[in-house]
Amino acid sequence: MTVWDDVVGQERVSAQLDAAARDADALVTAAGTDAPPPEASKMTHAWLFTGPPGSGRSTAARAFAAALQCVSPDRALGGAPGCGFCDGCHTSLVGTHADVEVVRTDLLSIGVKETRDLVRRAQLSPAGGRWQVIVLEDADRLTEGAGNVLLKAVEEPAPRTVWLLCAPSIEDVLPTIRSRCRHLTLRTPPVDAVADVLMRRDGIEPEAAAAAARATQGHIGRARRLATDERARARRAAVLKLPLRVEEIGGCLRAAQELIDSAGEDAKQMAEELDTKETEELKAALGAAQGGRMPRGTAGVMKELEDKQKRRRTRTQRDSLDLALIDLTGLYRDVLALQLGSHLALANTEVQDMLQRMAVGTSPESTLRRIEAIGACRTALDRNVAPLLAVEAMTVALRAG
Repeated sequence: MTVWDDVVGQERVSAQLDAAARDADALVTAAGTDAPPPEASKMTHAWLFTGPPGSGRSTAARAFAAALQCVSPDRALGGAPGCGFCDGCHTSLVGTHADVEVVRTDLLSIGVKETRDLVRRAQLSPAGGRWQVIVLEDADRLTEGAGNVLLKAVEEPAPRTVWLLCAPSIEDVLPTIRSRCRHLTLRTPPVDAVADVLMRRDGIEPEAAAAAARATQGHIGRARRLATDERARARRAAVLKLPLRVEEIGGCLRAAQELIDSAGEDAKQMAEELDTKETEELKAALGAAQGGRMPRGTAGVMKELEDKQKRRRTRTQRDSLDLALIDLTGLYRDVLALQLGSHLALANTEVQDMLQRMAVGTSPESTLRRIEAIGACRTALDRNVAPLLAVEAMTVALRAG
C-alpha cells in the first residue's frame, strides 16, 4: 500500500505529487548537495494545497511529505518513492519523523510568534540528509503579521526545505505567498470512494459506510466521525428535525438556544480532558508539587495557557455549530432537488418522508431563501457576531421562508 492510497478521489493531484517526488528523489540520490532543483524539475520548494473542506488537503500534503522522505531500497530498482512501509514513510505518516513538522491549530488564528518558530525550524539542515518538510495545515488562519513573516522564508527558502501549505482556497492566502507556491486544487471526493476508504481503513460495515459518506456528501473526516461516533449521529438527527420546530416564534428561539447549547456541550466535552492534561503537564514542568502551590513568577505562564484553552474552546464551539449549519443546508438542498425534479442522489435518505412533505408544502423560491439564511448565519458567525443572535435570526428566517 503506497502513501497515495489515502488520497481519496484525487488521481490527478496524486500523479503530480508522485512525479515531483521522483524528481526530488533523483536530486537527493544523484547530487547529494544543497543545490536547488534544476529548471525542468517537477519539484519545487513551496506548495499550496487548496480544496473544499473534506477534500483531503492535509492528507495529500502528509502523503507527499512521506514520499519525500522515502528510503525504500526499491527506488534503486526503479520503484517510485512513497512505498508506505519504509521507516521514512512510516514515521512521516505517524508524525514522528525528525525532518517533518506538521502544524495544525486548535485556535482561531496562527500568530507571529508561532510562525517565527517555524521559520527558524525551516533554516535547519535535514537530520536525515533528505528534506526538511514543514506542513502547515491551517495556512488560512495565519494573521497578516504571521503571513509576512512566512513570506520571507518562502521567498528565500533554505536549501532542502519544502513548505506544504493547506487552505480552502487561494484567496485565503496572501497573494505574495501564493504567487511563490505551486498550486494544487483538490476536489470533493466521490461518495463511493469515501465509503470504500471507510470500509478498507476503518473496518466500517458497508451499509453504515455508504450512509455516512452519502450524508456528508464526500467529506472524509465528517464521514468517519459520523460512522464511528454515536453522539455525532444523535446530534445530526436532532439538527435534521429543526425545520419541524420553527412553526412559531417561541419554537424558533428555543431551537436556536438548543443549537448553541449543543455546540457548547460538544466543545466542553472535547476540551475537558485535554485542558486538564495540559494544565497538569505545565504545572509539573514548572516544578509545582502534587496538589501544592505554584512557584513564584509562574502566574503569567499559567494565564497564557488558560487564554489559549479559552480560544480553543471558542473555535471548537464555532466549528461544532458550523457543522450543524452544514447539515441543515444539506437538508434544504435535498428539498430543493425534489422540488426541481432533479435526479441527484439525496443525502438525507433517513428522513425522506419529511423531505417529501417539505417539498410539497413549500416553493423552490422559499427553499432558496432558507438556504441563503443559513449561509448568512455562517457569515455572521465568521465575523464574530454573537452566536445566539445570529442563530435566532436564522431560525426566524427559516420560519418566514
